[in-house]
Parts: sequence; C-alpha cells; structure tokens
Amino acid sequence: MSDSRFEEVPDAERPRERLMRHGAEVLSDAELLAIFLRTGKKGLNVMELAKGLTKEWGTLRRLAGCTPQELAKVSGIGPAKASELKAAFEMGRRMARPESEKLRVDKAIVIYELMAGELQALPYESLRVLLLDTKHGLLEEKEISRGSLNESIAHPREIFRPAISKGAYAIAVVHNHPSGDPQPSEADRRLTRKLSEAGTLLQIPLVDHVIIGTKRGAMSPYFSFREAGLL
Repeated sequence: MSDSRFEEVPDAERPRERLMRHGAEVLSDAELLAIFLRTGKKGLNVMELAKGLTKEWGTLRRLAGCTPQELAKVSGIGPAKASELKAAFEMGRRMARPESEKLRVDKAIVIYELMAGELQALPYESLRVLLLDTKHGLLEEKEISRGSLNESIAHPREIFRPAISKGAYAIAVVHNHPSGDPQPSEADRRLTRKLSEAGTLLQIPLVDHVIIGTKRGAMSPYFSFREAGLL
C-alpha cells in the first residue's frame, strides 16, 4: 500500500533520512517509533500512525509497558510489529540497567579458581595475562606463550602489549606447571621481577603472578608471588 509507507511522508519529515543526516538523538518519540513500525495502515502513513500512538499513550515508557498481546490489538500494529516493538523496548530496558560487576581479580584464589580448570589439564606450560580495569575487574584474558614442560618463554614486551592495546589499568599473570608443583623456578622469579619493573615504568601495575599446579597432600595447588611477599 503506497499510502502507508515512508514514501508518502514528505522528504524533510522522513525519520530514517533525518537519523542518517543528524543522528538518532534529534528524532522525536514518534519518529523513532515510526522507524520500527516501517509501515502505516490504510488512510494513515507511518508517521501519522506513530504520532497517533504517542499521543494516545503519552510516552514511550507507557507504550513499552504494554504486553505483546496488547500491542498486537492496536490498529496498524499486529502480532509481527508488536513482537519487534516489545523486543526493542526490552533491549532498551536492559541497556538502562547497571552493568553486572565484572569478576574482581584481586586475590590469588580468584585467579586460581578462574584458570585452574583449563591450565591443570595442559601437558605444556601456558602463560596468560589477565587485563584488569581500575577496580581490578577482569576485562580480557590472553595467552602469551606456550613453553616446554619446564619453562615458559615470554618477554615483558609481549605480556604488556595487549594491556597497552586495550587500555588496561593493571594486569595479573598466570601460568601452569604441568609437573604439578607450583613452586616457582628461578626463571619464574626473574620474569616476575622484570614484569614488576616494567609495570612500574609503564604505570600498568602487576597485581600478581600466580603459578598453578595440582594439590598434593597439604601443599597448596598454586603459588602467589603477591601472597609470598615477592611483589
């Protein structure tokens, strides 16, 4: 029906074109609604239908409170448009909620519980960097290197590169010892010292370096340089 589409709306009033030229923030509630409706009904173009709906309900918030069944009963909407509108309103509602708090990586046990399931199963050493925000919330995890059964080969440059790229506030480093013994080697100690020094220079602090092994008797299944007072 040609009288129900945007083509029947004057050029200056077409919401899609206005959005592309000026941005979504300049559109009225009716114009935003019209973009979702796409078509009007017999005798009313889409903008007229959208204006009628906003006038009848008062605000988009009140319209958003309708059930899909109630929306479907509105003349010119129907089940398909009702579902699309309700989905759009629900997305807006979810986006308005505060984001769920990121996993806070501020303790060695948290790092162990986060990474042990994967790293303990590996037959080789894998060194990972955890990128953290200002509250030590986890932004991302990256594998930096894979080593032999006895050593993990990585340069501080490679470890800090993703932190710089992602704008991380701090990092934590974790790797596994396939032997099951989490006690640090001299190479682990040297690497940790270098990372701590590099973090100070880059102003991206090293929160901890955790080595994951397996539990044997009373021995802890992980070693934390922070807990050991070495950071």
